[in-house]
Amino acid sequence: MKRNASAVWRGGLKDGKGTISTDTGVLSNTQYSFSTRFEEGIGTNPEELIAAAHAGCFSMALSGQLGQAGLTPESIHTTASVKLEKTDAGFAITSVHLNVKAKVPGADSQAFEQAANNAKAGCPVSKVLNAEITMEASLEA
Repeated sequence: MKRNASAVWRGGLKDGKGTISTDTGVLSNTQYSFSTRFEEGIGTNPEELIAAAHAGCFSMALSGQLGQAGLTPESIHTTASVKLEKTDAGFAITSVHLNVKAKVPGADSQAFEQAANNAKAGCPVSKVLNAEITMEASLEA
């Protein structure tokens, strides 16, 4: 499987504007700029897209891990918080925190925790990020 996305940037760093598109059309000339990345502008930014990708990837990976344990989740809600910081070497994504709430009928906390940790380690987006990835996962009744 191979997926494609593209970006077009026009202008300088602070006064320029860009668009991001995906081959599927889910994103089509979606605006991004300096203000959407570092201020409160309208549009998206690369870190927000990484957060969305990580949350989606992790949720699917957790569902797979639970399935291997004979459990089927009713719901998995994951929020990924990506931290972008200025370091001595320039800007870097230094950490991602996953906040996970799941309803899994028949699951005990030990089985859930094991599945969540396996999903965090095995999710392809987790593997590609060179950042500390932390997680808070809770099983809901």
